Amino acid sequence: MSDQKVKRWVGKYEVGKTIVQGTFAKVRYAKDIETGESVALKILDKDELLKTKMSEQIKIEICTMMLINHPNVVQLYEVLASKAKIYIVLEFISGGRLFDKIVSFPSPTKGPQLVSFLV
Repeated sequence: MSDQKVKRWVGKYEVGKTIVQGTFAKVRYAKDIETGESVALKILDKDELLKTKMSEQIKIEICTMMLINHPNVVQLYEVLASKAKIYIVLEFISGGRLFDKIVSFPSPTKGPQLVSFLV
């Protein structure tokens, strides 16, 4: 038996390691095989969304992200779906999670520093 990992694909994306796992979604690193561009692939389970009544919230999130085009907001590239999953293809941003950056600021009085960091 081979020690090689089985490659996973979603559309034109080769799916890599998990970046983060949340309550409703898992985000995995992926690569667009046509362009070589790195992307973040947000994977949602349709059954879980229905059970938790979050499907409407996800629709709103997707519609909102499709309308926003700003250099300080992660870009949504496309949305794919299978029978069981929804795949949201997003711009890949390296450097860690925004939440970790926010909580690493020593005190709330450093607000101006945080704002300049985010902008």
